[in-house]
Amino acid sequence: MNDAETPMSIRRIMEILPHRYPMLLIDRITEFEPMKRAAGYKNLTVNEPFFQGHFPGNPLMPGVLMIEALAQLGGTIILADNEYRGRTPFLTGIDKVRFRRPVVPGDRLDMDSTLVRVRSQIGWVTGTARVDGKLVCTAELMFSLGAVADFGMDASFLHE
Repeated sequence: MNDAETPMSIRRIMEILPHRYPMLLIDRITEFEPMKRAAGYKNLTVNEPFFQGHFPGNPLMPGVLMIEALAQLGGTIILADNEYRGRTPFLTGIDKVRFRRPVVPGDRLDMDSTLVRVRSQIGWVTGTARVDGKLVCTAELMFSLGAVADFGMDASFLHE
């Protein structure tokens, strides 16, 4: 991948991450430094499937999906590197999570993720999410960077 390849389109993101609709939670990567950091966003519309039930009449983005979005952004930092290309970043740890304000339809969830370190097949990132410049979520995340087969799964469902 060319370091200058930003902004990164959804097509390029889908070449790096195995996630697909409705679980792909990044629309664009606006800044990217392989094995260092990434910034990107998710546009939230009332049509997101989770808004129907969370909560009727008062739709809010679930906190767990904010964490997932940050994890996906963090995963791109590692998976874009040739050494880890094609691996799956399984989320194995979540620390120091804080939710500071609600995220609602019409918001743009701006995210920033920084690689802390990669050792063997484990990666650590920190992430922050903002809406209109206001902090909504922070977290420290840990990944196991394995092949799906390493976890006793059939990888045939990936990259269909």
